[in-house]
Amino acid sequence: MSSNKIEKINKTKKIAILFMIIFLFLLILIISVFRTITEYRHMPTLQSQKKELSVRGDIISSDNFKIASSKKLYKASIDTRHLAEDKKELFLELFSIYSKIPYQKLKEKLNKVKNKPGNLILSYNIDSRTAKNLKELAFKLRKLNVFISRKVKGGKILRGLSINESGEKRLFSYDDTLTPVVGYISKFESKNGTTKVKGIKGLEKSYNKELNESKDGVLKGNRDVLSYIAFDKNSVIRKRIDGATLNLNIPLKLQKNNELTLDKHKEKLSADEIIVSIMNSKTGEILTLASSNRFNPEKIRQKDIPSLNVNAIEYQFEPGSIVKPIAISLVMDKNRIKENELFFAYNTKGKANSKGEFPRGKYKLGRYTIGDDHQFKKHYLTLKDIVIYSSNIGTLTIAQRLSGPEFYEGFKRFGLARKTGIDLPYEKKGVIHSIRQYSAGDRDGEDNIFKATDSYGQGITATFMQMMKAYTVFNSEGFMSTPKIVSYLSHDNNKYKAYDNKPEKVISKETAEKMKKLLIQTVEEGTGIAAKIDGLEIGGKTGTAQIARGGKYLKQYISSFFGFVGDGKNSYTIGVTVMNPNSTGKYWYYRYASASAVPVFKEIIQNLIKLNYLTPKNDIILKNNKR
Repeated sequence: MSSNKIEKINKTKKIAILFMIIFLFLLILIISVFRTITEYRHMPTLQSQKKELSVRGDIISSDNFKIASSKKLYKASIDTRHLAEDKKELFLELFSIYSKIPYQKLKEKLNKVKNKPGNLILSYNIDSRTAKNLKELAFKLRKLNVFISRKVKGGKILRGLSINESGEKRLFSYDDTLTPVVGYISKFESKNGTTKVKGIKGLEKSYNKELNESKDGVLKGNRDVLSYIAFDKNSVIRKRIDGATLNLNIPLKLQKNNELTLDKHKEKLSADEIIVSIMNSKTGEILTLASSNRFNPEKIRQKDIPSLNVNAIEYQFEPGSIVKPIAISLVMDKNRIKENELFFAYNTKGKANSKGEFPRGKYKLGRYTIGDDHQFKKHYLTLKDIVIYSSNIGTLTIAQRLSGPEFYEGFKRFGLARKTGIDLPYEKKGVIHSIRQYSAGDRDGEDNIFKATDSYGQGITATFMQMMKAYTVFNSEGFMSTPKIVSYLSHDNNKYKAYDNKPEKVISKETAEKMKKLLIQTVEEGTGIAAKIDGLEIGGKTGTAQIARGGKYLKQYISSFFGFVGDGKNSYTIGVTVMNPNSTGKYWYYRYASASAVPVFKEIIQNLIKLNYLTPKNDIILKNNKR
């Protein structure tokens, strides 16, 4: 075979081998591409989304102090499978310093999951400032190789220290101030797994829906090479909207001063509880609703349980003589009391004492005998005597001039046996007798026992706030206002009222003015004289009632003083109720409102003067002296 032929064959073999090599490379490439297409790949997403947790709304006093607010909480977690064994101590030391969580506590948590590696929550209760610092620590830990990558299907991943929003915590900045009115909360887990709170009592409960009406913020868009969101026209930006803010009518400084007053008098009187409220007579705005029995909503203890209820609206009691102006003004409004009319005191049995006082009157009504607490120097009483010295007999005699339906409807019109409409939950409405019971004897002109006892506040029940609402009538020309704690709500830069407060007409302006004058005379000359302050127009009525339990009256008392104060410019309705003051031994007189509730009432007025809500005037002193 010639050399040319051999050379040609070798050349052909080389070309064939070259084609085979090229084919083999192509085959490998095709197989590789196919596998890449068909098998799992851990590809980074092209989009990124970030959520900003919204929180419950604030409760703010009228002088702009935050009574209750919420702060965001964060959780810190690691995947223990990524924690380098030789860097565990370094991690624990650094995390303890940054988080202020004890080193030993962290070590115990880590050891507990030693045999079950995986995700570990180090803390759920991290505040925003600490969270920011821990995020910086997370970046540093990666640089120090504290966390290592692990192989997963399709590649490697690295999971370090993770800091995420976990929920919210409710803060009550002034401990027990404005409790139990502000209420308290409980925690629950939302649909997205974060911790939220809901109201259980007080304002937190009554406005729970509005306080929690929030929307989380969202940032969503394409990622850049550094994994930050690159905003463009297709990005989603939704700002965080927190729950509505409650803006109260109550100023914190006034509330706190009044609470300190109650604390002092509760100790002095050894009372179970003292309740006080101040209300704008014409608008119904509550400036104070305070109790001597308070608690810290963040740290409720076993002994605090009796103090959790708002007894101003949830406790029903026999109001006693503070009801008398209501019953009498209903008769006055019907023009059934003649000018300068005299009423028999039923005190003729017996001689006058050295002071010229006759024995206390005794009035027989069927099988019942009703007496007066006050001794009079005369057998016949004027309307003024009946009011300022709190005569039971005079009041019931006047009340009999109303028919059963008139008596019933009049009490209802004053707000008895119906809820006040205050913006607090669980309000009770008290009990009065029926039209049928009040009407017994109407046809025959006989006296009615239910009208008699109910006219001086025995045999019926009311709440503290019902009496507050009723007394606004005498200080606002016959109109009655609904008590309101919240002034307005603000949400997402909008302000709105949560209610429509229209005053109700109860009695005529003329009747209201006449009763107002009688109540002023009660302070100037009668049972409320200890409340008198020169330069202010002050009126009110005392009331002392026994506590009934199990169908029997106990030797325990509830003493009240309800009335009003004005300086010619500002005018307020004020109520004070003392629950079960010490009335034993030498302190027996504390059972009477004149010795317990009236001094509290006077000090509340002094707090109003001190904080410039009232300014005593010389012309009022002159006006009072002329009466």
